[in-house]
Amino acid sequence: MKLVVISVVIAVAFADRLYDAPAARADSDEVAILRDDRVIEDDGRYNFDMETANGIVMSSLSSPDGPEGAINSAGSFSYTAPDGSDIHLQYVADENGFQPQGDHLPVAPEFPHPIPQFVLDQIAFAAEEDARNARGEVSRSYGTPNDD
Repeated sequence: MKLVVISVVIAVAFADRLYDAPAARADSDEVAILRDDRVIEDDGRYNFDMETANGIVMSSLSSPDGPEGAINSAGSFSYTAPDGSDIHLQYVADENGFQPQGDHLPVAPEFPHPIPQFVLDQIAFAAEEDARNARGEVSRSYGTPNDD
């Protein structure tokens, strides 16, 4: 029994020498959190504010104002993109879904936009088909297959 205890003590001593805990690296990706304020209420409401040393700022709050007690939330975040541009996004999340707003987001073209000619041709062709069908004429382009 003494031999087992001595062996375990020796093994632990050598293991301690063989294994050194990793030291903190100077080039670490760790970023200090400067502010982290959270308040969570029993009814689902919350407030969340956070800021990091590398310039990320987030803020969010919620309330049970949605239909049937659903939680609506609103907030914002900002950070510096890898290309150096400042990104600022504000959002609302409610019964209409997630609705972000920010200058960096893509924007759909305004309507009415130019309609390509092939689309106009197809619309005209469909109108002609509808007119022929209303008059009881059979379309030459489409019809029932032959029973050959």
